[in-house]
Amino acid sequence: MQILVIGATGYAGRRVSAALARAGHTVLGLARDTSAPEARALTADEVTAVEGDFSKPETWRDHLDGTDAVVHLLLDMTNPVGGDQSLFAELLAAQERDGRRRHLVFTTGISSYGRTGLPLMDENTPGDPGSPIGFRFALEKELAASGLAHTVVRPGFMYGGPASTSMTGQWFAAAEAGSPVFYGDTAKRWSWVHVDDLADAYVRILDNPAAVDGETFVIADDQRLAALDMQRSAVRAAGHTGEIALESAEAGGMMHMAADQDELVTSAKARRLLGWTPRHTSFTDDPARHYRAWKAARPAA
Repeated sequence: MQILVIGATGYAGRRVSAALARAGHTVLGLARDTSAPEARALTADEVTAVEGDFSKPETWRDHLDGTDAVVHLLLDMTNPVGGDQSLFAELLAAQERDGRRRHLVFTTGISSYGRTGLPLMDENTPGDPGSPIGFRFALEKELAASGLAHTVVRPGFMYGGPASTSMTGQWFAAAEAGSPVFYGDTAKRWSWVHVDDLADAYVRILDNPAAVDGETFVIADDQRLAALDMQRSAVRAAGHTGEIALESAEAGGMMHMAADQDELVTSAKARRLLGWTPRHTSFTDDPARHYRAWKAARPAA
C-alpha cells in the first residue's frame, strides 16, 4: 500500500512513518523542505520525503495520485479547523477524479473530550463542547458525514524517544533550566502512551483498513498516575532537586487549559478489534532512560 503521512517530520509522525515502512508499505512523508535535517532523517527510515506545505493544498495535491491511504498527524495551529476541512475536500476531489477510495487515518486526542466528569472515558463518551479544542470532535463528525473511508485515532499523552512535543520533553527542558512549573489542577490524572506503541496502532489499522472503516480508537496504556507525580519523576531524572512551581492552567496557555482535568481512558476497543496492546508499561518505570533519549535527540549546542 502507498501511504501519504501528513506531519511525517513531527514527533509522532516520524515514528508512525517508520513503523509503516517497516511493515512493508511505501510511505511518502510530507515535508515543507525536503533538504531539511528532519526530512533527510526520513530517508534513513526508508520513507520518501515529498515536498509540500499542508496549509497550501496545491503544493501537496499531486502526492495523492497513486496513494491508497493518508495518515494525518498534524495540528495546524494557524488554521486548525479550516486546514482539516481542506484535507477532507482534497480527498473527496481526488476520489472524484480517479475513483480511488483513499483511507484517511485522522488523529485527534483525548484532550478533546474536555471536562466530562467521568472517571473513565472511551470512544462513545461525548465531548464537552466548552473544551478549548472541542472543535476536533466536531471535525470527527464532519469526517464521518463526508463519506470518506476513514478511521479516527485519539491518542493519550505521548512519551518516549525524542519527546520533542511531549509534555515530558517540556518537563525535561524546564528542569535543566532550573525552572519547572506545573500548570493547573495538581490532582489531575492523564492517560499516556509510548510513541512506538501508538505507531503500532496505525500499522494495525492500515493492515486491513476496510475492517475498521468508520471506527474510532482511543490509544493509551493502563496507567492512572497523577500528572504532577509524572512531572516529579521527570525533573528528578533530569537532575533537578528543587521544588516545582505551581501556576494556573491559564498561565500555561491553551493546551494546558484544554488538559486541566482528569483525562483517563480505556483502550479496550483497540485491544478487541485491533489486537493492540501497549508494550511499554509506564514512563515512570525508567524516567532516566527517557531523559537520555530526549537529551540525545536535542540539537548540538
